[in-house]
Amino acid sequence: ATAAPDKPQRYFHCALLVFFAASFLAVDGLHLGPFPMQPRTTEVLATAFSLLPILPFSVLVYLVFRHNFLQIGRQKNLLYAISATFLALLYLSLVRRVGTWLEPLLPPEASASVLLFVLVIFIEPLQRALGRRLQETAHREMDRVQRLTAEIQQEARQGNLRGLVRFIEGRVKEVFELAAVNLTLVDQSKAELRPSSRTPEERAASAALRDRVFVLRQGSQLMAALEAEPHGAALSGETRAALEFLCEQLPGALDLCRLIEEKLRLERELAERERLALVGQMAASISHNLKNPLGSMKTILQVQLENPELPDSMRAETKMVLEEVGRLSTKLNQLLQFSRPAVRGGSAIGSCDARVVVEEVAGLLSHEAERRGLQMQIKVSGGSASVAASAEAVNDIVSNLVVNALEATPRGGHVMVSAASNDGVCTLAVEDNGPGIPAALREKILQPFFTTKSQGTGLGLAIVARRVAEFGGKVDWESPVRNGRGTRFHVTLPMEETKKQRSNEVRKRES
Repeated sequence: ATAAPDKPQRYFHCALLVFFAASFLAVDGLHLGPFPMQPRTTEVLATAFSLLPILPFSVLVYLVFRHNFLQIGRQKNLLYAISATFLALLYLSLVRRVGTWLEPLLPPEASASVLLFVLVIFIEPLQRALGRRLQETAHREMDRVQRLTAEIQQEARQGNLRGLVRFIEGRVKEVFELAAVNLTLVDQSKAELRPSSRTPEERAASAALRDRVFVLRQGSQLMAALEAEPHGAALSGETRAALEFLCEQLPGALDLCRLIEEKLRLERELAERERLALVGQMAASISHNLKNPLGSMKTILQVQLENPELPDSMRAETKMVLEEVGRLSTKLNQLLQFSRPAVRGGSAIGSCDARVVVEEVAGLLSHEAERRGLQMQIKVSGGSASVAASAEAVNDIVSNLVVNALEATPRGGHVMVSAASNDGVCTLAVEDNGPGIPAALREKILQPFFTTKSQGTGLGLAIVARRVAEFGGKVDWESPVRNGRGTRFHVTLPMEETKKQRSNEVRKRES
């Protein structure tokens, strides 16, 4: 009793100990004491002691119900059946005992018949009471599942599929008091059943898992699988029935959430396209008003530099103005490039050798690196790097990354440009030893027009992200790289051969 985990448990064990001690003392006192017992008293005590074996069984039922062994506490049908059987056996035992008491007045057969007839009289009211109880339980379970379904439907209208999955897992685990719940969505492009050669042990494990896995289908389409792990060895009948009913409602909620999420994505994309169209109109106006004057200024300055009579002091200033005009032209071209609408799947279908493009871009920008006092290194490894992207797109990607690295690295630093092909993808990397990207800005660096430089447009990395997405690639970065400094950008593009293989697989699946 003193080792019990909580106060009610200690009270229970103490009461049990007192009861057994009192029973033992009563039996010893009655049998060994000096007072003679009447025959009626002997019969009553014999009846009471014959019912004592019920006590250990009651204790077992209490412990099973309290500690939820095999979830018997939630298996109400089983609990009601055991209770009814126990009461029936108890009643039959009482019939026999009462028949013995009434033997001086009635024959045992007559008293048993009377008592059984009394039981028949009370069967119908008892049946109605049990029916109402079971109906109330069924309504309560149904209301609980319907309330949970309404909560899931409300959450589905938020249009966040990942959030909806987490919400379903948490609420189902809480409502049904389960150990764990896992909802796995099925990729529709790969939702196909294939024969597998599994060992008998794997098939046995799969059969055991099947009892707690519920498949979510919408028509003939497989959508998801819900795995419910109970605290005990198996799910109760009521819990399983409620989960099956819930799983019939979940496909509609998941489909609704997916449609709303797709709608929101399309709305955001449409708003982005409208914004880019407005930027394009502005860029076209800027191009018309500035590009021609900048071209004229550049031509005049170049002619002045070729004049041998130009003083040396004016020559240096003219070179500086010419460089500034070139920088303005570069920024203007960058704005025009970003405002140009993209076409999904590649705006310019084709292929190129990424290594050649990397070497060309590094060669063109090496003079800019020297002017800034930086050291540029090129590292090309692997075999052929023929990517499924146009040379123009790869040039845009590499040049914007290198320019961004040059502008972020202080004098005396270095920039590393590398290209490597492996496992069906080509990896382009640009690394610098500049100050790195602050943690507060890492989520914003790919946003258009976001920049921390006083002279930047904030479009370089946005152009990189969009161009990489056009060809099914991926852009990632890490900062700091070493010693708390530096930034490394990784761009992965699919190889031409890999993209052809995927296209062939899609055609075979569709056919």
